Amino acid sequence: MKTFRVGMIGAGETGTPLLRKLIEAPYVDVVGVAELDLDRGGVALAREHGIPVTNNFIELAEQGPRVDIIIDVTGSRKVREDLRRFMQFSGNSHTVIVHERVALLMMSLCAGEFVDTRHEESHAY
Repeated sequence: MKTFRVGMIGAGETGTPLLRKLIEAPYVDVVGVAELDLDRGGVALAREHGIPVTNNFIELAEQGPRVDIIIDVTGSRKVREDLRRFMQFSGNSHTVIVHERVALLMMSLCAGEFVDTRHEESHAY
């Protein structure tokens, strides 16, 4: 595998810096971004780079094996549960779901210091 095909759910204060890093990485192909608020900075960033944007995160999951990793940075329990349920129902055993805490760990390692989420556990994304 020469590239990681990544979808991202959440493009707000937590997701935008991560999205920026993903876009900069030559070995990452960001295949889509899902965000309810299409006025968020991460949505504009995605569009600037020709990355498809949707307000329905299930559209990312529906891509099946065309997505290697879906990163969920919403902090929403409902999104996590719905995404897991959909992936299980679809039989997609290829795509890996990365929880927000794991994404924050990766961001912290890259930054050389603890990076905290900008939001509490929420019910939206």
